[in-house]
Amino acid sequence: MLRKGEWVWVDSGTGVPIGARVKVTDTGHQLLVDDEGKEHKLSQKEDSIRVMHPTSVEGVDDMIRLGDLNEAGLLRNLLVRHRQGIIYTYTGSVLVAVNPYQELPLYTADQVRRYHGRRLGELPPHVFAIADTCYFNMSRHNRDQCCIISGESGAGKTESTKLVLQFLAAVSGQHSWIEQQILEANPILEAFGNAKTIRNDNSSRFGKYVEIFFNKDGVIEGARLEQYLLEKSRVCHQAMEERNYHIFYCMLTGMTTEQKKNLCLGDASEFNYLKRGDCIVCDGRDDAKDYTRIRTALKILTFTETHCWEILKLLAALLHLGNVSFEASILDNMESSDVSSSDHFTIAAKLLEVQPASLGVSLTYRSFMTNRERVSKPLSSEQAADCRDAFVKAIYGKLFIWIVGRINSVIHKTPTNGPKYVRNSIGLLDIFGFENFASNSFEQLCINFANEQLQQFFVRHVFKLEQEEYTKEDIVWKNITFNDNTQTLDLLVGKPLNVLALIDEESHFPKGTDVTMLNKMNQVHAKCNIYIPSKNTHDMEFGIRHFAGVVYYDSRGFLEKNRDTLSSDIIKLIDTTTNKLLRQIFETQLSANVVKNPAIICALGAQTDGRKQVSTLSGQFRQSLDSLMKALSICQPHFIRCFKPNDNKKSMCFDRDLCIRQLRYSGMIDTIRIRKLGYPIRHTFKQFLQRYRVLLKTTVCDPKTVRHYYLEYDDDDDDDKDDRDNDICYFVKKRRAAVVVQKHWRGYKDKNQYRKLQRGFQRLQSTIRGRLSRLHYLKELAAAVTLQSQVRGYLARKSYKSKREAVTVLQAHTRGMLARKTTNKMRTDVKEVLSQSQQAAAEPEPVSEQEMVETMFEFLPHKVSVGGREGPAPEGFEVMLTTNAPVPVELPVVEYDDEDEEFSFIKFSALHFQGSATHSHITQRLRQPLLHHEDEGDTLVSQHQASVSLRGIQSKDGIFLPLSHMQHYKLGEGRTLDRPISDLEKLHIIVGYALSRRDIRDEIYCQIIKQLVNNKNQKSSLRGWVLLSICLGIFPPTELLIQYLESFLRRGPSSYCPYCAERLRRIVANGERGELPCWIELQAVKTKKPTQVSVALMDGLSVSLPVDSACTSAEVCQALAKKVNIKDTYGFSLYIGFYEKVWSLGSGGKHVMDAISQCEQEVRRKGEEEQHASWRLYFRKELFTPWHDSSIDAVSTDLIYRQVIRGLKSGEYHSEKEDDFVQLAAMYYYVTFGSTNSVESAKKVVGECITTELIETKSQGKWIQLVTAAHTQVLSTDSVKGDVVDYARQKWPIFFSKFYEVTQMSGPPLSKSNFIVAINWNGISFQDEKEKKLLELPYPEVTGVNKSSLATLRGQFILQSVEAGEMADLIQWYLEGLRERSVYAVALQDINRQDDPTFLSYKRGDMLVILKDGEYSPDRGWIKGTNERTGNTGAVSTDTVLVLPTLDKPSDTTLNVFWLYYSQDSKVTLVISLVSLRQPGKEGGRGAQARGREKLWAASKEPIKQPLLKSLFSKRLLLSLAFPSPILKYMGDYPIKQVRQPIELTDQIFGAATQHVPLQDEVYCQIMRQMTSNNSRMSVDYGWQLLWLCTGLFPPSQILLKYTQRFLESRPREPLAGSKAHCSEFGRQWEKLFEVTSTSRIRDLVRNIAYKLILASADGYSLFMKTPNKVVSLHDQNYFFDSLRETTDQPKKTKRAREAKKGATMPYLVIFMRKLWFNVTPGRDLTADLTFHFPQELPKYLRGYHKCTKEEMTSLAGLLFRVKVDTDRSQFVMIPRMLKELVPADEMKTMSPEDWKKAGITLDEAKVAFLKGICHWPTFGCAFFEVKQTSEPSYPSIIQIAISKQGVNFINPKTKEFLVMHPFNRITNWSSGSTYFHITIGNLVKGNTLLCETSLGYKMDDLLSSYVNMYEMQRQAVRPRNNSMTRKIHLIDRTSNLMEEFNYYIAFQLV
Repeated sequence: MLRKGEWVWVDSGTGVPIGARVKVTDTGHQLLVDDEGKEHKLSQKEDSIRVMHPTSVEGVDDMIRLGDLNEAGLLRNLLVRHRQGIIYTYTGSVLVAVNPYQELPLYTADQVRRYHGRRLGELPPHVFAIADTCYFNMSRHNRDQCCIISGESGAGKTESTKLVLQFLAAVSGQHSWIEQQILEANPILEAFGNAKTIRNDNSSRFGKYVEIFFNKDGVIEGARLEQYLLEKSRVCHQAMEERNYHIFYCMLTGMTTEQKKNLCLGDASEFNYLKRGDCIVCDGRDDAKDYTRIRTALKILTFTETHCWEILKLLAALLHLGNVSFEASILDNMESSDVSSSDHFTIAAKLLEVQPASLGVSLTYRSFMTNRERVSKPLSSEQAADCRDAFVKAIYGKLFIWIVGRINSVIHKTPTNGPKYVRNSIGLLDIFGFENFASNSFEQLCINFANEQLQQFFVRHVFKLEQEEYTKEDIVWKNITFNDNTQTLDLLVGKPLNVLALIDEESHFPKGTDVTMLNKMNQVHAKCNIYIPSKNTHDMEFGIRHFAGVVYYDSRGFLEKNRDTLSSDIIKLIDTTTNKLLRQIFETQLSANVVKNPAIICALGAQTDGRKQVSTLSGQFRQSLDSLMKALSICQPHFIRCFKPNDNKKSMCFDRDLCIRQLRYSGMIDTIRIRKLGYPIRHTFKQFLQRYRVLLKTTVCDPKTVRHYYLEYDDDDDDDKDDRDNDICYFVKKRRAAVVVQKHWRGYKDKNQYRKLQRGFQRLQSTIRGRLSRLHYLKELAAAVTLQSQVRGYLARKSYKSKREAVTVLQAHTRGMLARKTTNKMRTDVKEVLSQSQQAAAEPEPVSEQEMVETMFEFLPHKVSVGGREGPAPEGFEVMLTTNAPVPVELPVVEYDDEDEEFSFIKFSALHFQGSATHSHITQRLRQPLLHHEDEGDTLVSQHQASVSLRGIQSKDGIFLPLSHMQHYKLGEGRTLDRPISDLEKLHIIVGYALSRRDIRDEIYCQIIKQLVNNKNQKSSLRGWVLLSICLGIFPPTELLIQYLESFLRRGPSSYCPYCAERLRRIVANGERGELPCWIELQAVKTKKPTQVSVALMDGLSVSLPVDSACTSAEVCQALAKKVNIKDTYGFSLYIGFYEKVWSLGSGGKHVMDAISQCEQEVRRKGEEEQHASWRLYFRKELFTPWHDSSIDAVSTDLIYRQVIRGLKSGEYHSEKEDDFVQLAAMYYYVTFGSTNSVESAKKVVGECITTELIETKSQGKWIQLVTAAHTQVLSTDSVKGDVVDYARQKWPIFFSKFYEVTQMSGPPLSKSNFIVAINWNGISFQDEKEKKLLELPYPEVTGVNKSSLATLRGQFILQSVEAGEMADLIQWYLEGLRERSVYAVALQDINRQDDPTFLSYKRGDMLVILKDGEYSPDRGWIKGTNERTGNTGAVSTDTVLVLPTLDKPSDTTLNVFWLYYSQDSKVTLVISLVSLRQPGKEGGRGAQARGREKLWAASKEPIKQPLLKSLFSKRLLLSLAFPSPILKYMGDYPIKQVRQPIELTDQIFGAATQHVPLQDEVYCQIMRQMTSNNSRMSVDYGWQLLWLCTGLFPPSQILLKYTQRFLESRPREPLAGSKAHCSEFGRQWEKLFEVTSTSRIRDLVRNIAYKLILASADGYSLFMKTPNKVVSLHDQNYFFDSLRETTDQPKKTKRAREAKKGATMPYLVIFMRKLWFNVTPGRDLTADLTFHFPQELPKYLRGYHKCTKEEMTSLAGLLFRVKVDTDRSQFVMIPRMLKELVPADEMKTMSPEDWKKAGITLDEAKVAFLKGICHWPTFGCAFFEVKQTSEPSYPSIIQIAISKQGVNFINPKTKEFLVMHPFNRITNWSSGSTYFHITIGNLVKGNTLLCETSLGYKMDDLLSSYVNMYEMQRQAVRPRNNSMTRKIHLIDRTSNLMEEFNYYIAFQLV
């Protein structure tokens, strides 16, 4: 009786039962609902119903565990798991994979890590489990593995292959570039070898076998691809709803418009080869994106751009050939054809690079040889089309083979470790699945033949070999019947006259046809039950019963495809092409000389190696397949059987009939049976002995000995010999021994368990007893506490009572005193209230702030004239005239009582105010100045201005006396004018005093601030703030007051506080003003807005710019250049014009408002009003550089050109030669009107270029004639404007000069002592006021310059000038620029080095030409030069020559003057200091008696010929090693070419000394000798480096030790002199020295360093090896010396044999710093913050990697400024020069110096505060890499990749916005090459890939690996081991050839 809900099996009508569930209806009847949802009536007599086993209800992971072991059980298990979204199922060790036809989250990096290292069956079935099993077996057993992935087309074989490959690359763990190259081969092969078919959107139309090679460590080191039988016919023909190969559609979709235009391509619908299947677009595929992926893969696999373009050309040619048609015709009564005229034919010939005529003949004619002559036969149109298709298929097939070969050349490298080197491999077979279409051709026969071979391999491995093994071992076993396809293989290839042999035989017959072939097959195999012959003679089909079913083949075209031939005409055509790639892919055919014999028909697949020639396609395929099967047979196989659930490619759709068919022919049922009943564990004798050796009675474990012993034992026992002979199970029968072992093991386990239980009871007892004891103690403690509390309470109450009585008495007296004070204060307050009420009654109604300001500035006109133009106010000034309704606004009273603030004005007043003056507002006049003044005049002025300020603030008259009126006042007398002082005059009095007397500026500010503090009068307070605003725009306070003023401004009213603070910042940054405030400046103060001024350009345009009181000409020039986009800004200056006068403000620190004020004062002197001053601002070119290039900046050139033309017309530029005017006018003519001549144009040019005076002097017609004639000679170039500029620059240098008024104090006599110095690009000119030249000095004659003197070859001029500093800087800048670019030098002394060809010999005064070819480094004091006198070339010391500041060869006059100057010996002397290490000479010096003995201890440019120490003379073998030339070369005192590395020199210096102790003191002496009296600072620095290294390698002897110490102590200022700790014998050890032994691991060193540095934790820190090329992170698990040798030996592998000499190693530096930024909280570990975090994060911030607000930048800049200067306030003026050290590079222009001032914290606190300020940014701790990418079109081409603990961030470098952030669990794979970095995001199936071009890929790779490993270790909760070994690491940079397996000292740099 069935119950409700019970599962049963019912008959489905198809022969396979279906699962059903019992259901009870409402009426009580029972129904069966099957798995498809159909209902069946339940009959009581139903015998076919069987109860379902519980394992079949929910499904199982391994189908061996099924209770219903039949087809129905297997089918339902797959169905149930498919509906649950589980696509993988085990059948023992065979994996069944059902294609889900959808994306599943099963292929992430987490899944890879989950399955890696786990046994098969521990986790749910997965393709990764099979892949890991392959990897594990290969690593453990050192045996090659293979994975055969089989199934029908569309079952998912290709995807499974890719997943296995990606898994192997991931578990290899190296993320190497070769791994990525192997993975990237798939996209290329899929593009060229896969296509959309009816059953599969990505069907592989070829087979491939990928063999991945691993080294002994399990790391991928290469791979090899084998391809089988590409379906070439698809290129020309496709079935309906099918497409051509993917590459064609991707190419047409993804190429740029320009590329498609070059290849004459359009849409895919335009080409016949792409639209024959009537399917252009494939749903689910993005062809454009795939094209980008293909190009990325090609780039990774080293396909160059040329290769890619050549491939595209061939593909485009194939498409164009497909559109070529043929017209039928009759020729000599024979069918012929001609190529139809079309552009496609011509384009195809052009792309193939052949002649169109030759291509046409090759396609329409066939040549062959008769007995005696060559015959050419025309082809019909159909034959011509077939010939064209054959040509196309041949090209595509050969191209595919070439691509595979190219890939193999990259990923398959022959082992270089010798013939004994063995590497293991894992092979992945992804071959075409079994195919059965409506029409099957020759390709399907070959494909199905391959599947038959694989099925036989599976059958043989699973069934045959298994059962043969059981029979061999005499195991009782009943053979299992299984489906064997041996008969099918015999039919195809096994029998003598098999099918493929008959096809090959018929292919060799010239007259063989498809019909004759089919007849032979029908005749030979008619009686075979596997072969199905054709039904009649007209039927061209035959059938074969395959293991997967019957397939009928259409024999038409079999022979043609099997022959796979190409006519000799086509081969001959290819031989004529110039297309390199086309010739390369047909290289085999072209080299076979087939062209010489046209009768030969070339087989495309013919082999040219030593093997037997195979001419047919089936023969080649069979040969390849045989080699494949041999390769598989020697490997341990693993099987993945891919099933497809339906033919419609739909997800969640399960076709039972299709699946049961696949189950049947795959042999799954038989596989389950044999796996379930058989013995899956089989060991060899050696393995068995190793596992069960415990059962032996002897300790001998040698397999030969044990086997021999038991064989002898068997010989003694004749009765049992037959039973035990060759029986490996003999040991198992030793049951007694096994029982004994088990008994003792179980007893041991039980005893351990009992002891654990006993210890647990003991711990429980102790816990209970302890708890009882604690309770008893707590009770006694509570009682004691109670007693104590009572006693203490009594004592406390007694003490309190006595104190209370005393306090009461004290309170009584205190309250009386406070009451009396309160009464007195109340009386005072009453009086003040009465006084204020009276004042309030007298005051008018409250007015608004705007009305009060208008009243104060009523002296300003409502409409002002700017720049001399009267009328309405200019743009930006209208707001000044707007009158708003008065709104009463009260300024808050500044109550400044915060005495706790550091820079409180209260503190300042208490410290610096005189007498009883306070900080608060008063209403009476000051009796004395607030501050003390040394000058009596300053005191009187302070008192006078105090009265003016006080009246200005308190009275209605205002607060403002012009500086010009100050002569009417005598100090101390007060006002003497007969009229009241106006507001403007009061202002001028105050400002004038401040400008004329710097020492009273703080007095003015203090008086103003004092009157603002606690000032309750709104009008008075507002006047005070206005006065303060004006003063802050004119002059700054001193350093004494500035911080107190800043503090005061921060507490001011909001309407004036920011405005005044900004004006203070600006005036401090730009310096004080020199003139009184001008009208427009006061207008700006009135509105608190910047003033707009108009600057005129030379092209007639005007630019409006905002300016303020502190604005300088440099700021205006910079803003103007930026606005009009001027790049070459040098020499442009701001000019101001006033009436007829124009003068330069330069482009420096001159204030613009001072110039405007001067104009207004001039107007006032004339009796006019200041607002009508007619001034204008201009932007002009003032100076040129000697190296000026007009082609650099077209904008600046145009402005200068306009300036020159305007100057010509205005008469500003004048010349005595009229030809100058004619030439310039002619060029202007050409620029304006071109080359066309006309009288009107010439007349207009003359009028615009020639002055009126010149026209009147010579008639206008004459000028027109001259200009027209010159115009015809103007060369037609694009740089005529530049020619104008260069012409004017060359002809009139004086007009582009900077002029300075000077007074000569001394020097060579001149006609006048007061004159003008004109400085321009040509030199320096002395002129009088009438422009008469007194002296001209070219720059080569100038030898030096400073603020007071000008040194020249003619003598030294002592000049005095107001602008001496600016003049000296300009001359010095010109001299340095010219010397930097000059190639001319003059010898200062004689050098005769004929014995050494390296040096150049010359005499004093010789002209030397410098050769800047980079052979010598000027930084080391050597250059390469040629002596003009002798013509010789060699090395020249920069100390012996003078580089002339000139771009042209100096004239003879200049050289003569130079000779006269340097002919005096007193001018050129070499000062040699004799301060040296002399005393060692007495002890151990050579003591030579020759003269000049002292020079032995002084530096020399020449190597000494003998050693310094006489002790070496007795050791003849060491004399040759003691010469100091390497020391001189290293220090730069001897020329050395740049190709020599410093490490080579240090090897020569220290190498012999480390091996020979007597040489060590000689090295010390020679280094110190060369450092003594050495005038070259650079040479001394290099000497300190050598001495520093020397002290770290070996100590001096006891005799030399004290002298060496004295040498070091005599130079205390040298940074390395005190570093004695580098040598252990020199004194106490330095605390940062660490010892390294041969067993030191990197992780141990990191922990020890962290411990010695007192870091909170060593987590995240790492060691890095810095080499000249890169910085490499050292792996934590490696030994230190292994990593060191690996890094330093790397260059030896890349050097050529002639360069790989002994001892040539790479210099390096070991660095310790933070690598991983996790758990970093600023302030928690101060040492880490100061030593590592701050120095590592600061460069990232300054490079502009972070995105931050202006407020954050302001705060951080203040902190960095504090770090730079500490408490040195004098450095504030240096802020503009420190910008790059304070703010990010890209944000520098948005900041101002005043925003960065911050004080009150220490240096360390500032660093920590900086870290705290940036730690909340998402990019904190990131490592930034700027890369170039082309993979993602939505990203910019240049992006930043930031790697942090959160993951990988892609950032737009321009906006700093995050493009995307990928956590580490989404990063599937990554790898790096020499110039590329590749990363895959998402799952392994359809992950997004990004290819980046960068040379830092190795850093990104290492950083990603470190973060991922860190999180993986945290996830697994694995703690690192501690190692307590002691280590020392010495801080020196050593060379690896000096290292041995002992204690070494290695340089560590603490970042």
